Amino acid sequence: MSSLWHYAFVQHALLAGIITAVLAGCIGPIVTARNMSFAVHGLAELGFTGAAGAVLLGASPMMGVLTATFAAAAAIGVLGVRLRERDIAIGSVLAFGTGLGVLFLSITQRYATEAFSILFGSILAVTTGDLARSLIIGVVASAVLAVIYRPLRFASVDPEAAEARGVPVRLLSTVFLLLLALAVSEAVQVVGVLLILTLLIVPSAAAQRLTAHPGFAVAYSVGIALVATIGGLACAIYTSLPVSFFVSALSFAAYLLARSVSSVRMKTAGRPMVESQGQDHGSLTGASSSESH
Repeated sequence: MSSLWHYAFVQHALLAGIITAVLAGCIGPIVTARNMSFAVHGLAELGFTGAAGAVLLGASPMMGVLTATFAAAAAIGVLGVRLRERDIAIGSVLAFGTGLGVLFLSITQRYATEAFSILFGSILAVTTGDLARSLIIGVVASAVLAVIYRPLRFASVDPEAAEARGVPVRLLSTVFLLLLALAVSEAVQVVGVLLILTLLIVPSAAAQRLTAHPGFAVAYSVGIALVATIGGLACAIYTSLPVSFFVSALSFAAYLLARSVSSVRMKTAGRPMVESQGQDHGSLTGASSSESH
């Protein structure tokens, strides 16, 4: 089995997984800070609609995913920026897009295996062209995120104050949604539409349990996504089971471990405080007793 690592398709899968994990790990903390898990799920499902449409037109399913997620992100960004407006906008766009996907699949005359593979991921089928596209998307998305990161984080933590300071909150929200569309189109290659939250939400959720520092949170998120992706690929190669299962299992294990570490830290930090309060109470009690005598 170890000889499989010398094959080009495995090396392509490994490189594509690394690019996807880094991009997802960088974007994930902003997604969780902005409460956009529903947006990730919605964009992923609309990506499937794009794949079905591309199959109908005889085009590449991955290009269909990218086009559909971009269009949906732009529509959601225009329709709503605040949490309540955004969820309503996502639900509306998602309902329409899902209906389109059903329509495309019902009228296509081609065998839609490629479109259905988007649901579960197909990282071992990554070609040289797919790898080049992934690298370009990853570099562009990371560069844009680096440029807008500070005002975007400010707008994510306190949108009212950011808007009062002149930060273009709606524009930043739309730009981030477009970056999220790029990340989603990349992640579906690894884990598919049905498990998209595995790379874009779970590693960042685990990282937030480990640190409150924004920079460290991004680093932990990227690290967890890399371990889950590379480890999931290795497990799949040695067991012949789906890559997406192992990636999701490792991500969830990291989240549970982070929760356990966080709980231990809280208990450890709370114990000295409780002990000091007990000592203070004992001192006060002793002082009272001496005064009464």
